[in-house]
Amino acid sequence: MSMVLFASVVRVGDGLPLSASTDYEQDRDLQETKRHLKALSRKLGQFPDRCTLKSGPYNVNFTSSLGVGYLMVCTANYPNVLAFCFLDELQKEFIVTYDTKRISGAVRPYSFIEFDTFIQKTKQRYNSPRSLSTKINLADMQTEIKLRPPYQLSPEDLQAINGFSMHLPSKYKAPTQMLEPVALPGIVSCVLSVLCGGLNLLRGVHAIESILQNNDEDFNYVIAFFLGTAACLYQCYLFAYFSVWRNSKSFLAFALICLSNMYLYELRNMWQILFHVAVAAFMTLQIRLRQPLGKAPDYNV
Repeated sequence: MSMVLFASVVRVGDGLPLSASTDYEQDRDLQETKRHLKALSRKLGQFPDRCTLKSGPYNVNFTSSLGVGYLMVCTANYPNVLAFCFLDELQKEFIVTYDTKRISGAVRPYSFIEFDTFIQKTKQRYNSPRSLSTKINLADMQTEIKLRPPYQLSPEDLQAINGFSMHLPSKYKAPTQMLEPVALPGIVSCVLSVLCGGLNLLRGVHAIESILQNNDEDFNYVIAFFLGTAACLYQCYLFAYFSVWRNSKSFLAFALICLSNMYLYELRNMWQILFHVAVAAFMTLQIRLRQPLGKAPDYNV
């Protein structure tokens, strides 16, 4: 029989248990799986925000968001989509019920034990497959898991959990985050950004030729042109692919383009400088507007 057996809420930073469901099961395999869950809860920060660990006849699933981790143990044949819908409900209710300041200030284990009532009720609903209430967000979660599947913890990861290693194995790669489809303004901004990068590269090459012919030429102009080229192309990369701190990186690239053009004011007229800055600003806006499809840490599509 497929069912949810146990769930807990922990603080990611130090693994402090905040709340948990009541458990009366004495099965040896289940107790072993719960030991894995307890060890995992102390190292959630080392893993992606959505993972699955297979432990014999049971699975451990967890998600983390805003410094709080939500873990559960279920039978191995329990549907993966329902498991993460269950965790999603715990996450939403916990965030609404308790503010971040109170969570970070908790010093005793199970400081929010009253949340156990909600965990128990939710567990009962998700252990009734025919219950319509468990299928409210099923389609959304199916899409989310398809786009950004949970990372499957390996035996090497399990060794790290149990204390043999404090780091992830080198083969670990985070799940790829997909972005929204490209719109026409995004295509235009990419073309213009590549054009600006090409112009900077061409001017940089000409500046090198000028230096070789005339030793009195300023080599810093070459650096400014090439930095402008790199920043334009990097903005195109940020637009095309997901990256951590993506918006901040695009803003830094925009600032670099502005600074390089300010330095080149003697070699460019005002209209040329405005064109390069405007294209960079337009590209920065398009990067900000093109959001991930499965935007972490929220799991709503």
